[in-house]
Amino acid sequence: MSPRRREFLYTLAKGAALGISRAAFTQASATLEKLTEKVALIAGAGNNIVALSGESGHLLVDCGDAAHAQDVLSLVGAIKTVINTHWHLESTGANEAMVKAGAKLVSSVDTQLWMTREIIHDWEKRTFPPRANEARPKETFYTTAITTFAGESVEYGVLPFAHTSGDTYVYFTQSNVLAVGDVVQPGRLPMLDWSTNGWIGGMQEAHRTLLRLANDTTRIVPGVGPVMTKADLQASLDTVTKIREHLVKLIKQGMGPKDMIQARAMKDFESQLAGDPDEFIYTAYRGLWAHARELGGIV
Repeated sequence: MSPRRREFLYTLAKGAALGISRAAFTQASATLEKLTEKVALIAGAGNNIVALSGESGHLLVDCGDAAHAQDVLSLVGAIKTVINTHWHLESTGANEAMVKAGAKLVSSVDTQLWMTREIIHDWEKRTFPPRANEARPKETFYTTAITTFAGESVEYGVLPFAHTSGDTYVYFTQSNVLAVGDVVQPGRLPMLDWSTNGWIGGMQEAHRTLLRLANDTTRIVPGVGPVMTKADLQASLDTVTKIREHLVKLIKQGMGPKDMIQARAMKDFESQLAGDPDEFIYTAYRGLWAHARELGGIV
């Protein structure tokens, strides 16, 4: 056993684990790429941002981290509305800067509520304090909603208990661009925030919902990574399903997270997916165990 793996197991035994860093997905400065006449992708600001342009300003899906707020404002100018896909700081860290620039914040009720609470990520050894009142969305929704911006119909809805319990998709129906946040994490082991009710079964259901919305020409924008097609989304669901089935099988054999880590349970996926398999096992297991009755044959 390597020293790093031994250290991880020791940390896990005490009830905490090392964190999954997204620093590799953040660039020195943000960049803008046109997807359609009205819709653009801003990358390198902590996570992907989708911007819908109008004569009087922009609607953004997520706004990136605090460090890149001025980059984003410089790229798009006036911002009227920001829809947060979930509470994580890579997506909402610039909320306060957007409000100061005149934007209205919108999110699911759960995302707004998570911003009012202290949240502990034991695997990252990190505690997130409640957000300032200015950073919390004032317009919220429970299930789905529709608005019109710059002549474009904008549909958005909750993807419950997936990456978090407040995840949201945003669909620009005329431009046929679907922003999906971190419920889709192509090319990497998914980060499942079990501390705010995320789990792999919910991520599967989120993929299925998005597949029903999309068509063969839809441009699908994940929280991190390149624009996807519906076929890419289906491939992502297939991978998530295989991972869930594998982990459930091991749980039914009586294995806990330390057993899975020692057995290198994710070895068949390591060549396909980036990320630390030990950290993934820890977070995925916690979410699975919270839904043990739904898995059958465990309790």
